Amino acid sequence: MCNTCGCGQPDDEAVTIRKPGEEGHSHPHHHDRHDHDHPHYHSNNRTVIVETDILSKNNLIAERNRGYFEAKNIFTLNLVSSPGSGKTTILEKTIAKIKNEVTCAVIEGDQQTMNDANRIDATGASVIQVNTGTGCHLDSEMINQGIKQLNLTENSLLFIENVGNLICPALFDLGETHKIVIISVTEGDDKPHKYPTMFSVSDLCIINKIDLLPYVDFNIEKCKEYARQVNPKIEFIELSATKGDGMDKWTNWLLDKVQKS
Repeated sequence: MCNTCGCGQPDDEAVTIRKPGEEGHSHPHHHDRHDHDHPHYHSNNRTVIVETDILSKNNLIAERNRGYFEAKNIFTLNLVSSPGSGKTTILEKTIAKIKNEVTCAVIEGDQQTMNDANRIDATGASVIQVNTGTGCHLDSEMINQGIKQLNLTENSLLFIENVGNLICPALFDLGETHKIVIISVTEGDDKPHKYPTMFSVSDLCIINKIDLLPYVDFNIEKCKEYARQVNPKIEFIELSATKGDGMDKWTNWLLDKVQKS
């Protein structure tokens, strides 16, 4: 059980990392098992100690990941959102538009199935699927294991599609260059108020499915105002991945950041 966020794998369960068409291999998720000498949940003080220990270990591996990315000049984006916001569709469309300009690779995070990895594999990008079991987020150790299988090339672009969740992924540094939060107009414009931590740690907010604006009660300016209240520096891009509206603005933002990295 992960005492930072409440998720985790039972002792007989492990994270699975595999490429499309391959049998996966598992590695124990030691962060969630917490083989510590001190007892858990006996007091609030003990809980704080355990949480600090978990995040310290995660941050140490995240710095190793970041050093690897910097050494190979790999621009890394951590895409976070609630389920159904359109992360995978945005990735498919983005890779199709930029794959001739920059080499792309993807680490897919989901609790179960190879569905999203198979969709990304069809774009021609290298992809690894990380199935977290009962875990509700990716952590830096999972990313470390994933990049060892991906064989990333220098001067490339790595997308990490995190598990659909606006709470726990906000707490875990993966070594990424930028964290990008994606919301859709079908979710409600008060998401930044409900999940302020995620918006406070994200550099860019993509507002997706704008083609549905005539049919839903979503105020874009109000959503932006709420997000700026917790993060005055956050940027915004409005788009429709399915219709293509705003995709050029997004890919131009992305390629400009890659070229400057």
